[in-house]
Amino acid sequence: MPSLRALRRAGHEILLVITQPDRPGNRMRVKPSAIKLAAIELGLPVYQPERIRDPESVERLRELAPDFLVVVAYGQILPRSVLAIPRLGAINVHASLLPRHRGAAPVARAILAGDHETGVTIMKMDEQLDHGPILGVRATPIGEREDAAALTARLAEMGAELLVETLEHFEDLRVVGQDHPRATVAAKLRKEEGELEWAMGAPEIDRRVRALQPWPGATLPTNRGRVKVLSGHVEGDRYVPDVVQLPGKKPAPAKQVLGDA
Repeated sequence: MPSLRALRRAGHEILLVITQPDRPGNRMRVKPSAIKLAAIELGLPVYQPERIRDPESVERLRELAPDFLVVVAYGQILPRSVLAIPRLGAINVHASLLPRHRGAAPVARAILAGDHETGVTIMKMDEQLDHGPILGVRATPIGEREDAAALTARLAEMGAELLVETLEHFEDLRVVGQDHPRATVAAKLRKEEGELEWAMGAPEIDRRVRALQPWPGATLPTNRGRVKVLSGHVEGDRYVPDVVQLPGKKPAPAKQVLGDA
């Protein structure tokens, strides 16, 4: 949403907003994506193909004859037939310092890896995963207590700002190929990664609790059974939960829920 709103504020003509089809949300009610709601609020047309590579989707884009295709966390692989449509190319906003952390979960993987900094990269897309040449980069430190949700929100704003700057100076940019041998892959998160044990040690628990917000979340065994840990801190060689959540309950201070155990 920050990128969409920033493009609009900067005066770009947005021909079409493409987002995923409406999916079941809480209590299985079908709900529109946040991008769809923002586009409607801005008076922009919305298109929600099940598969962007289907011939009717490709033809819909081809008829628009856009200068650019801007892609931000779309969630589908774009085929050559789509990438070839925009006159000046397909531009991706990616939440890492490429070529590090290519893939589905760059923010969480940066925290899990213990990285001290991350950032955003604007790249020109090709058919391979987060592989194309770099148009712009902006780095930022990762806060000691910053979790993936907060860092994602911060990077989204940074990415939007850098996207607008990149398009503004597009013709004068120096395009730099990625250093492919240094690439790492930020694999999709798995639910079992959030099943923590005290034996992992305080630093590892801390990284996982911060990295796995909001999904899949992190749980630890306690005197109340497995409890979801929403935040905490390292104290010497111990990990101390600050806010926890019992199944079916609202988040609460850990001392209130668990006592001194």
